[in-house]
Amino acid sequence: MTQKYDVIVIGAGMSGLAASIRLAMFGKKVVCLEKHSISGGLNSYYRRGKRNFDVGLHALTNFAQRGERGKPLTKLLKQLRIPWKELELIEQKQSKIIFPDTTLTFNNDFATLVQDIAEKFPTHIDEFNLFVEHIKDFNEVALTNETFMAKDVARKYIKNEKLISMIFAPLLIYGSAWEDDMDFSQFVIMFKSIYLEGFARPDGGVRKIINLLLDKYKDLGGELRFRAGVQSINTQNDKVTSVTLENGEVLECEKVISSMGHPETMSITQGQTSQKIEVGPMTFCETILCLDERPKDFDMNDTILFYNEREDYQYRAPSDFIDDKSAVICFPNNFADDDNNEGLIRLTYMANYEKWKELVNTDRKAYLAKKNEIYEQSLKTLKTIYPNAKFDVKFKDVFTPHTIERYTGHMRGCVYGSTQKLRDGRTPVNGLFLCGTDQGFLGIIGSMLSGISMANLHGLME
Repeated sequence: MTQKYDVIVIGAGMSGLAASIRLAMFGKKVVCLEKHSISGGLNSYYRRGKRNFDVGLHALTNFAQRGERGKPLTKLLKQLRIPWKELELIEQKQSKIIFPDTTLTFNNDFATLVQDIAEKFPTHIDEFNLFVEHIKDFNEVALTNETFMAKDVARKYIKNEKLISMIFAPLLIYGSAWEDDMDFSQFVIMFKSIYLEGFARPDGGVRKIINLLLDKYKDLGGELRFRAGVQSINTQNDKVTSVTLENGEVLECEKVISSMGHPETMSITQGQTSQKIEVGPMTFCETILCLDERPKDFDMNDTILFYNEREDYQYRAPSDFIDDKSAVICFPNNFADDDNNEGLIRLTYMANYEKWKELVNTDRKAYLAKKNEIYEQSLKTLKTIYPNAKFDVKFKDVFTPHTIERYTGHMRGCVYGSTQKLRDGRTPVNGLFLCGTDQGFLGIIGSMLSGISMANLHGLME
């Protein structure tokens, strides 16, 4: 007998789980379908070398103190009915944006960044402050916002291109689907979440968040199926009727909320498979290093470094396998009060999907050798920043755009989705909605808020 649901949620990542919880909370018959054996999607985890590793999550943005009103994190926890203390958040110490001859430092006190800009760019601090006031007044989550590019807005206020590049660098690499720029609404989301609110890390990493979501969903009686990839979203007269799983099973439904991504969702939807939805160009390659000592033992005391060797910041798909002239370097030990005896460094480069895909398809041995080259280049980058450090690497791992595509299902290993965002989540198909990155909210908190918003709007109110 065919099972029928009020709502089917595709994907047990952060947005999909949050949407599922919200729907189950109000008595909807909902099932969350996950093609893999674990939850998390782009922010998940794995075990290798007798060690647990996070994927995706460097830090949780949008930090808020317990009980702090009006903040995205506070709203999220209220909607999901999860106590703040259960996240066990550990704040960052400080992070840096490193360009040739200029470094800016920021932490969870915005005044630190303002003071540093005043010292490094004294003739432009008033321009920056006016820009910040405009950002604070802008409603970045309005579903009716039009798309316009952030650098065009920034240049109306700030007349120094280097300062603009330095401000943009962390925001682009932590969230932009566009090359060298981003939609202004998404820029404001990232500016507020990183600079005005700040970084923290749950004690236990991404597993902490996933387990809280899974426990909440289970307590509400929600149904979650693993290894349940969706083969097709079925329609009749441009209205969702059911989904067909990869094992051939058909599940009937009134609505589908998909966190797969815009192009991925439309590519399996009846009547929509010929649509040309642009796949974002940005993907990454990351090296994970386990060391015999903690980074602070080498005088590495920052939490995250946004490193760039050029005068400007080139956020774009490189022509080679990676762009080794810039990187994001995360030191998970360097959140306050870390007591892990083993050091951990995660170094991320922008990457070229086509080169990695061609190599893995034609020469597996050469693919593995290239991964080792990336490991060696990662050590060189670290040595450039910390010339006196000596690394005894106990374990290493490297993942590529191919890895991302294989384990997440995102076309081209694209991390930040399509440039064709659907802010209200509506697709051309009646009853089919998007949540997650391609709906338009960013970061882990933004992803979960996206799931909540789309569940509230399309699953509970309509």
